[in-house]
Formats: sequence, structure tokens, C-alpha cells
Amino acid sequence: MRNWLLPEYVEDILPEEAMHIETMRRRIVDFLLVHGYQLVNPPLLEYVESLLSGSGSDMELHMFKVIDQLSGRMMGLRADMTPQVARIDAHLLNCEGVTRLCYASSVLHTVPSGLTRTREPLQIGAELFGHAGLESDIEIQRLMLECLAISGIGQIHLDLGHVAVFRGLIKTAAIPAELETELYRILQAKDIAALKALCSDLSKYVDEPTKQALMLLPELYGDKKILAQAYRFLPDLPEIRMALAALEAVEKELKSLVDTIAFDFADLRGYHYHSGMVFAAYAKGCSNAIALGGRYDEIGKAFGRSRPATGFSADLRELARLIKPEPCAKGIMAPSEKNNRVLEDKIKKLRQAGEIVIVELPGQQSDQFASNCDRQLVWQSGDWVIREL
Repeated sequence: MRNWLLPEYVEDILPEEAMHIETMRRRIVDFLLVHGYQLVNPPLLEYVESLLSGSGSDMELHMFKVIDQLSGRMMGLRADMTPQVARIDAHLLNCEGVTRLCYASSVLHTVPSGLTRTREPLQIGAELFGHAGLESDIEIQRLMLECLAISGIGQIHLDLGHVAVFRGLIKTAAIPAELETELYRILQAKDIAALKALCSDLSKYVDEPTKQALMLLPELYGDKKILAQAYRFLPDLPEIRMALAALEAVEKELKSLVDTIAFDFADLRGYHYHSGMVFAAYAKGCSNAIALGGRYDEIGKAFGRSRPATGFSADLRELARLIKPEPCAKGIMAPSEKNNRVLEDKIKKLRQAGEIVIVELPGQQSDQFASNCDRQLVWQSGDWVIREL
């Protein structure tokens, strides 16, 4: 193997794309900051127990693990920043009221989440702690949609779901853990045939109405008409009615910000992680969700302080691929003259104004600036002036 080859699904980010991603990152972070979300930057490496808190096996298979040479304990390279931000809220900041935090940094996955995905996503997101009401769910989802809009992404489709519907159906059933895991997997895949077969095996654990409701979940996908069907056909349980009412309220609040909204009652992504409403945003030309999130009220318990929480995240590298990059700014070519204070002051002022100024090196030919500069500094009429190349 040649030394310059990188591992599969790991790649360099070259100047044009790097600048495109960084511009998008700045816009989103600045937007989050003015909405009261404070920036945090957790370490890339932590003890495995901390990184897996609240997420169970959902993240364990995606995490690279190493042995700490100082303590002998198992450490992990983060695959998701949300548990880290929850730890910061619960253990370090320890605020009594509402806390709003945001982040933007790399995470690492043992396997890519899709054929075109990288194993080193650049995760950006926001988390709101300390409020259990529907208002915080709406704030986070609105924030996500506005972040996508300022990134330049249009024609957004929003999927809404609620894990309380599934939990409400099975809460009174003594379903073995392995069958519950299988049921979750089949519902997430919307495998109707496998679901029908499994529900037959669940007859001794659940009653007939519950079994029929479970069979119905994959078919409950679509616009507001699906919500009406859910009200009509799902069992009249308090947690299910509350979930449906929450979904209906969110749809009313957000419908003006997106092109389409759909309800997906088989969306159990992060079922062992989320505790309430879940959501995912999609864009034209991309089959995978470009941003997603949900409510996860139990994650802080592992850090000794259970707090209501909701948040969203996205991969900046995926977002950047959906938007045509702006042309890279060209610079100004400046001659190299030692001890020329007038020239040095001119270059300093141009750079402070945001201009790119490249000072030529000894032996460098002017045509070598062609790909980077479209202007040059020249001495003219007693002053340094900018001239087009």
C-alpha cells in the first residue's frame, strides 16, 4: 500500500471545499449565537462509559475504541457529540434554568452511514436543556429549518414522529427484550412481511387491538390526513393522544417554513435514546436526512442530573455537497521589498479590510500568481495602488 493512500471513506478536504464548509459553519454558528446558544467544544476522546451514556448500543457499534495508556481504561473516539454536551450541561455548567448550547466539530464512525458518506462527519448542532414543554421542541425544530435555509438549502421536507406512540402500545406487554429489539428493527425498516410474521409470535404477549395497531404503524406515513387516521385507529391511550396532539401543534407552527411535512409513526430512529418527538429534514437530490433530532429527556441521568432536553444535528460536509460553492476570492499580488514601511502599511490595511494579499517570494515569477490573484499592487504617482491583472 502506498503511503499516501487514506483509509476507505476517509478523505482530505481540499481548499475550495474547505472554504465552502467553513463559510457555512460560520453562518450557522453565528446564527445560533444570536439566538442564545453558547458554543462548546468537548474533547475528541473520552472514556467509553461517558460517550455511551443514554445511547446504549446505538452508538457503540459506530465508535472507535482505544486503551488509555495512563489509566488502562477503555476510551472512545466520539461518534456523536450530543452525550458530551449533555454531560457538560449536567456536570460542569450545572444551571438550574434553561441552558442552550451549540457545537461544531468532527466525529468519527467505524463504518459510514451510507455509500456516499464519510467516516469523519463534521457535526454541527444545538441542544436545549431544562424545558420539557412543546415550546422547546418547536424552538429547536424552527432553529434547524432556519439554519438549513441560511445555508442555502431550499425545498425542505420535514418528517415528524413520536416514540411515545410505540412505547404506549407496548408498555403493558411483557415482550422479551430480544423480541422488542427485533420489532423495533422491523418497524424502522418498514418490513411489512416480517412485521406480520413477528406479530403472530407476539400473540401471547399483546392483545389483538395492540397487535393490529403495531401492524398499522408502517402504513401511517403521509400528510395531515395520516394524523387523522392515527386519531381514528390507534388505541385511545393518554400518552398516544398527547403525542398526536403535539405532532398536530408542531405541524401548524412549522408548515410555513418548509415545502412539505409528513408524519411517520414507524420512525423509531434512536428509540433507546429519544424519549419524545423525533424529526428529520430532507432536501431535493439527497436520499438521506440532512438534519435530524428529537427529545431525549433521560440522557442526563447517567451524569447524576436528569434534565429535559431536545436538540438537532447535521453533517456540514453533507450540507456543503448540496450547495454549489461560491467562487474562491482572488488575491492581490504584492512585490517583496525589504524595509519598505509604506508598502508594509498598505498591505496591512488591505488585509484588515478582508482582502487577500500574497507577497511574492524571491525567484517567484508573476505568472505563478495567476490562479490566486487577479490584481496587483504597483507604485504609481507616489503611492501604492491596486491594478487589475
